[in-house]
Amino acid sequence: MDPIIEKFKDIPTTCISDAMEGLNNLHPAIKPLKKDDKLAGRALTVKIPVGDNLAVLKAIRASKPGDIIVIDAKGDLYRAIAGDFVIGMAQTLGVGGFVVDGVIRDIAGVKALNLPVFAKGTTVAASGKAGVGEINIPISCGGMTVHPGDIVVGDADGVVVIPQMWEQEVLERSLEKLKKDQIRETTISGNRDAILKHLDELINK
Repeated sequence: MDPIIEKFKDIPTTCISDAMEGLNNLHPAIKPLKKDDKLAGRALTVKIPVGDNLAVLKAIRASKPGDIIVIDAKGDLYRAIAGDFVIGMAQTLGVGGFVVDGVIRDIAGVKALNLPVFAKGTTVAASGKAGVGEINIPISCGGMTVHPGDIVVGDADGVVVIPQMWEQEVLERSLEKLKKDQIRETTISGNRDAILKHLDELINK
């Protein structure tokens, strides 16, 4: 796997978000179906109209191991972009996860696959396959522009997108923020005097 992806895997999305001033977060309604799910990888983007998921199948067919399939489904909450069978095929081909501005179905089966899926929720209705849609183009997902190859990181707090042109800089800033958080945790948490001092510093900044 891409070494920079491996490094982002170990960084909380909160730190990555802070490193980008909170500007590259997807809508908070897009959450993992299983609270402990995490993902990190490069975006394979999909743009579909409401109720047509043929382009999702094309994306799975075109995917490389580790790709995160990021789907602009227009936020539709009625028709699922996929169910457990389609997501299971993606898992077998090595897809690293899904991020969907929309919903999925067959939630019990999808959860049993243990493939990270981030979506706005679940539904019972399937999509059709009229054939409209595109892959590997810039899309809007959860209010954020996502380009093919951007790094996508998700955990219990949500999903962030790191543009390729900034990925090294964002990685360095994220690691710096994580280190500061860890130092703060060990030196302040549980220490009454340190907490009071820290609060005064924040209030009087």
